[in-house]
Amino acid sequence: MHSNVSENDESSVTLRPVGANNWRDIAKLKVAETQQDFVADPSHYLALCCFGKLWQPLAICLGEQVIGFMMWAVDPADGSCWLGGILIDQGWQRRGYGRQAVQAAIIMLKEKYAYLNFALSYDPTNLAAKHLYNKLGFVEMDEWEDDEIVARLSLAK
Repeated sequence: MHSNVSENDESSVTLRPVGANNWRDIAKLKVAETQQDFVADPSHYLALCCFGKLWQPLAICLGEQVIGFMMWAVDPADGSCWLGGILIDQGWQRRGYGRQAVQAAIIMLKEKYAYLNFALSYDPTNLAAKHLYNKLGFVEMDEWEDDEIVARLSLAK
Protein backbone atom coordinates (compact mmCIF):
# COMPACT_ATOMS: atom_id res chain seq x y z
CA MET A 1 0.00 0.00 0.00
CA HIS A 2 1.36 3.40 -0.94
CA SER A 3 1.55 6.04 1.75
CA ASN A 4 1.53 8.98 -0.64
CA VAL A 5 -1.03 9.70 -3.30
CA SER A 6 0.55 9.79 -6.75
CA GLU A 7 -0.95 11.37 -9.86
CA ASN A 8 0.04 8.36 -11.98
CA ASP A 9 -0.90 5.55 -9.60
CA GLU A 10 -4.17 4.04 -10.84
CA SER A 11 -4.73 2.30 -7.48
CA SER A 12 -4.61 5.52 -5.43
CA VAL A 13 -7.12 8.31 -5.43
CA THR A 14 -6.30 11.92 -6.12
CA LEU A 15 -8.26 14.99 -5.09
CA ARG A 16 -8.89 17.56 -7.77
CA PRO A 17 -10.64 20.92 -7.92
CA VAL A 18 -14.21 20.90 -9.17
CA GLY A 19 -14.80 22.96 -12.28
CA ALA A 20 -16.40 23.10 -15.71
CA ASN A 21 -14.57 19.93 -16.79
CA ASN A 22 -15.83 17.58 -14.06
CA TRP A 23 -18.91 18.90 -12.22
CA ARG A 24 -21.24 16.85 -14.43
CA ASP A 25 -19.35 13.67 -13.50
CA ILE A 26 -19.90 14.53 -9.83
CA ALA A 27 -23.61 15.20 -10.39
CA LYS A 28 -23.96 11.67 -11.85
CA LEU A 29 -22.49 9.92 -8.80
CA LYS A 30 -24.84 7.51 -7.02
CA VAL A 31 -24.36 5.83 -3.65
CA ALA A 32 -25.73 2.42 -2.72
CA GLU A 33 -29.41 2.39 -1.82
CA THR A 34 -28.58 1.57 1.81
CA GLN A 35 -26.57 4.83 2.04
CA GLN A 36 -29.09 7.22 0.51
CA ASP A 37 -30.43 8.22 3.93
CA PHE A 38 -26.94 9.25 5.04
CA VAL A 39 -25.80 11.59 2.25
CA ALA A 40 -27.43 14.19 0.07
CA ASP A 41 -27.50 14.06 -3.71
CA PRO A 42 -24.14 15.25 -5.14
CA SER A 43 -25.94 18.10 -6.95
CA HIS A 44 -27.09 19.40 -3.55
CA TYR A 45 -23.49 19.48 -2.34
CA LEU A 46 -22.33 21.21 -5.53
CA ALA A 47 -25.02 23.89 -5.09
CA LEU A 48 -24.04 24.31 -1.44
CA CYS A 49 -20.41 24.85 -2.47
CA CYS A 50 -21.35 27.21 -5.28
CA PHE A 51 -23.88 29.37 -3.47
CA GLY A 52 -23.14 28.84 0.23
CA LYS A 53 -19.76 30.61 0.10
CA LEU A 54 -18.32 28.33 2.79
CA TRP A 55 -17.69 24.80 1.50
CA GLN A 56 -14.92 24.03 -1.01
CA PRO A 57 -15.61 21.09 -3.37
CA LEU A 58 -13.16 18.32 -4.30
CA ALA A 59 -13.52 15.59 -6.91
CA ILE A 60 -12.23 12.20 -5.81
CA CYS A 61 -10.54 10.67 -8.85
CA LEU A 62 -9.00 7.37 -9.80
CA GLY A 63 -6.80 8.07 -12.76
CA GLU A 64 -8.88 10.41 -14.90
CA GLN A 65 -12.23 9.05 -13.66
CA VAL A 66 -14.31 10.85 -11.02
CA ILE A 67 -15.38 8.21 -8.49
CA GLY A 68 -16.47 10.39 -5.59
CA PHE A 69 -16.90 13.77 -3.98
CA MET A 70 -16.07 15.56 -0.77
CA MET A 71 -16.01 19.13 0.47
CA TRP A 72 -14.23 21.04 3.19
CA ALA A 73 -14.74 24.25 5.14
CA VAL A 74 -13.25 26.05 8.10
CA ASP A 75 -15.39 26.77 11.15
CA PRO A 76 -14.81 30.45 11.94
CA ALA A 77 -15.71 29.81 15.59
CA ASP A 78 -12.78 27.52 16.40
CA GLY A 79 -10.70 27.28 13.20
CA SER A 80 -11.27 23.55 12.79
CA CYS A 81 -11.37 22.19 9.25
CA TRP A 82 -14.57 20.27 8.52
CA LEU A 83 -14.85 17.49 5.97
CA GLY A 84 -18.31 16.84 4.57
CA GLY A 85 -20.38 15.41 1.78
CA ILE A 86 -18.01 12.48 1.52
CA LEU A 87 -19.26 9.90 -0.96
CA ILE A 88 -17.91 7.27 -3.30
CA ASP A 89 -19.96 6.09 -6.29
CA GLN A 90 -21.66 2.74 -5.67
CA GLY A 91 -19.58 1.05 -8.39
CA TRP A 92 -16.33 1.94 -6.61
CA GLN A 93 -17.23 1.25 -2.98
CA ARG A 94 -15.67 -1.24 -0.58
CA ARG A 95 -12.17 -0.86 -2.09
CA GLY A 96 -10.67 1.61 0.40
CA TYR A 97 -11.11 4.69 -1.79
CA GLY A 98 -13.16 6.58 0.81
CA ARG A 99 -10.41 6.02 3.39
CA GLN A 100 -7.75 7.10 0.89
CA ALA A 101 -9.73 10.23 0.02
CA VAL A 102 -10.14 11.31 3.64
CA GLN A 103 -6.45 10.65 4.31
CA ALA A 104 -5.44 12.58 1.17
CA ALA A 105 -7.67 15.50 2.16
CA ILE A 106 -6.15 15.69 5.64
CA ILE A 107 -2.62 15.61 4.21
CA MET A 108 -3.43 18.23 1.55
CA LEU A 109 -5.19 20.58 3.98
CA LYS A 110 -2.38 20.23 6.51
CA GLU A 111 0.39 20.84 3.96
CA LYS A 112 -1.33 23.61 1.98
CA TYR A 113 -3.08 25.50 4.79
CA ALA A 114 -1.47 24.16 7.99
CA TYR A 115 -4.77 22.89 9.42
CA LEU A 116 -4.22 20.51 12.33
CA ASN A 117 -7.75 20.13 13.75
CA PHE A 118 -10.36 18.31 11.68
CA ALA A 119 -14.02 17.57 12.27
CA LEU A 120 -16.83 15.74 10.53
CA SER A 121 -20.28 14.51 11.43
CA TYR A 122 -22.35 11.48 10.56
CA ASP A 123 -25.62 9.78 11.42
CA PRO A 124 -24.92 7.61 14.48
CA THR A 125 -26.71 4.70 12.78
CA ASN A 126 -24.23 4.85 9.86
CA LEU A 127 -21.96 2.15 11.25
CA ALA A 128 -19.75 1.99 8.14
CA ALA A 129 -18.91 5.71 8.48
CA LYS A 130 -18.43 5.38 12.25
CA HIS A 131 -16.00 2.48 11.74
CA LEU A 132 -14.08 4.21 8.94
CA TYR A 133 -13.63 7.51 10.77
CA ASN A 134 -12.71 5.74 14.01
CA LYS A 135 -9.99 3.76 12.16
CA LEU A 136 -8.66 7.07 10.80
CA GLY A 137 -8.33 8.44 14.35
CA PHE A 138 -11.49 10.55 14.58
CA VAL A 139 -13.00 10.51 18.07
CA GLU A 140 -16.71 11.02 18.69
CA MET A 141 -17.37 14.03 20.89
CA ASP A 142 -20.34 14.86 23.08
CA GLU A 143 -21.26 17.29 20.31
CA TRP A 144 -23.97 17.24 17.65
CA GLU A 145 -24.48 18.93 14.29
CA ASP A 146 -28.23 18.75 13.70
CA ASP A 147 -28.97 15.01 14.06
CA GLU A 148 -25.40 13.88 13.41
CA ILE A 149 -22.68 13.09 15.91
CA VAL A 150 -19.45 15.08 15.58
CA ALA A 151 -16.06 13.34 15.51
CA ARG A 152 -12.78 15.21 15.68
CA LEU A 153 -9.15 14.52 14.84
CA SER A 154 -6.26 16.61 16.11
CA LEU A 155 -2.82 16.39 14.54
CA ALA A 156 -1.42 18.95 17.00
CA LYS A 157 1.24 17.51 19.28
